[in-house]
Amino acid sequence: MTGDADHPLVRAVRPLIDALGAELVPPGRAGPEDVVLDWEGESVVAVRLPQLSESLDRLLAALERRHGMPLAELDRRTKQLIVRNLEARGAFSVRHGVERVAGALGVSRFTVYNYLNRANAGNEG
Repeated sequence: MTGDADHPLVRAVRPLIDALGAELVPPGRAGPEDVVLDWEGESVVAVRLPQLSESLDRLLAALERRHGMPLAELDRRTKQLIVRNLEARGAFSVRHGVERVAGALGVSRFTVYNYLNRANAGNEG
């Protein structure tokens, strides 16, 4: 997006847009699924959100950056925490989410399901 890239609203939302993996588009090119942002009654920019599957990939990449290493190299406890966090964020509602997370963590689907069951058992009672 060019044009209004220096607009205060665009500067303010840019970190959120980048974190979400969203795209900024001119308001005139906004589709029905895009979110148009207004400033003082004027449409400034539209936000095009990524597909859920793209969001999962971005989330996994962000976790790798945060931990400073491939997720597969993390210890078991950290992997369990990541699975719990991903479940809270809806990662497993994405088609093939368990398989993709298992691949990123270097574990089997069965192990991811065990981590999920362990987390859910800890939340009961």
